[in-house]
Amino acid sequence: MNRVLIALGLAALTVLGACEKIKDLLNFSIANESSFTVSSTTPINSPYTINTPDVTTNSSQEFENNNTNAKLVKEVKLKSLTLTITNPSQQNFNFLKTIRIYISSTNSNEIELASLESVPAGVSSIVLTPTNSRLDEYIKADKYSLRTEVVTDEVLTHDVSLRCNSVFSVAANL
Repeated sequence: MNRVLIALGLAALTVLGACEKIKDLLNFSIANESSFTVSSTTPINSPYTINTPDVTTNSSQEFENNNTNAKLVKEVKLKSLTLTITNPSQQNFNFLKTIRIYISSTNSNEIELASLESVPAGVSSIVLTPTNSRLDEYIKADKYSLRTEVVTDEVLTHDVSLRCNSVFSVAANL
């Protein structure tokens, strides 16, 4: 009887391990990068919109690299979004009070992607809080647009260039 229980336990562990490996194969990340500039003419304490260039997705290639395709993708969500100041090199985010980033595509309406209500002082890189929105249609598209809304609380005497690194988690079906 003990041998049967041990055999059943080992079989269950093997099945659970196989299920975890399949889950790992069907869940992967896609990373995208874009850049934009906060102008020195940005008004203080008022929302100011910054349009960014379209972001060309490499999703078709990423799907193929992960043995799937767009039709099998069941869910895409933003995992992380980091903004880093690239110019001037000594600049920090002290000038920024709040930030919201929105995403849109040709076939999908604009929705909020991530935000940060209280930007920390003295840092040159910040991590925004992702929304819980499903982003399947945006990432499956050839390109998407980002619109950034900032509220500053200091006068900028020069333009500030930012790099936006976003990582999307993808779940696909077999």
